[in-house]
Amino acid sequence: MGYSVSVDTDKCVGCGECVDICPVSLYEIVDGKCEAQNPDDCLGCESCTGVCEHDAITIEEV
Repeated sequence: MGYSVSVDTDKCVGCGECVDICPVSLYEIVDGKCEAQNPDDCLGCESCTGVCEHDAITIEEV
């Protein structure tokens, strides 16, 4: 079982909160926006969705 990670770049403001909180260093800020660099490593903890004030990140179980 895994997780699908998507980032809505229209909503992302590049604050970096998701980068700081992710326990597996999934995210990186690229050109001022968040990108999931290693989506297969996602644990599904949803820490990133909790800190994203702009609802730019979606985690779905697949």
